[in-house]
Amino acid sequence: VQLQASGGGLVEAGGSLRLSCAASGRTVNNYIMAWFRQAPGKEREFVAGIVRTGVRKDYGDSAKGRFTISRENTRNTVNLQMNSLRPEDTAVYYCAGTSRPYGQIPTTVTNYDFWGQGTQVTVSS
Repeated sequence: VQLQASGGGLVEAGGSLRLSCAASGRTVNNYIMAWFRQAPGKEREFVAGIVRTGVRKDYGDSAKGRFTISRENTRNTVNLQMNSLRPEDTAVYYCAGTSRPYGQIPTTVTNYDFWGQGTQVTVSS
């Protein structure tokens, strides 16, 4: 599976961005998908995750109430709508996926098998 993240850019604080992660090589409809981010000098952190059906989602504390993860299985794509962006949201955002049958959406890097290349999000104050 290859994951291609896009949609990053430079935005002012309070603005919005929509990230997309397009999968190729095989369908990810049976994968748990997630977004992580990594700021300079910091560890990669969980942002949001979504189960195969899209019914259940989970968010990191920094994303709750501002970000929304969704998936379009017909397009083999996962999206992250980010609103009310803050300078501290500045990071490289990565999409990730796993086909392992976790009972809950995992929030740690090692639980995911496939990673995209990352897309830079910069929020100016």
